[in-house]
Amino acid sequence: MTTPTLQTDRLILRPHGVEDFDEVAALWADPQVVKYIGGAPNSAEQSWARLLRYIGHWQALGFGYWAVCDRESGEFLGEVGFANYRREISPPLPEVPEAGWVLATKAHGRGLASEAVGCIHHWADQVQHWPQTVAIFAPEHAASQQVAAKQGYQTSGEAAYFDEKILVMSRQRSASV
Repeated sequence: MTTPTLQTDRLILRPHGVEDFDEVAALWADPQVVKYIGGAPNSAEQSWARLLRYIGHWQALGFGYWAVCDRESGEFLGEVGFANYRREISPPLPEVPEAGWVLATKAHGRGLASEAVGCIHHWADQVQHWPQTVAIFAPEHAASQQVAAKQGYQTSGEAAYFDEKILVMSRQRSASV
């Protein structure tokens, strides 16, 4: 499946390309960005693998992540999307797509995460028709939990991932969609 380009009032969500590597590497090397996502800045090698995984998701599964860019300037602001990472979580996640998002620190506090996450869920409801999606968070990551709640996610449990406690939230697709 070709990655669709989506737009909101302030954002363009577009396919990733290898030309995004420098921005992806900078994003994931920022200690503020990864504070609640593993806690340690990623190496360039880890970011390269992440970028290839994003591109590969679309090829293999027909869904994946988008690069989030400012609609006016085209500036790279982060990433948002759905994945199947086959995480080794205990207890395991259900076999449904996992939503995720990450924005550069310069994009925090402006409502852009809610805008982007709302956009991808609208796309998923219209195109994929998944009955359920999940998202995972560090329990102390309140901002992302609020973004998820705006899309109908509710806490569905806790789990362990790399010996860390995580919060699992689930979203049921609305019957009215």
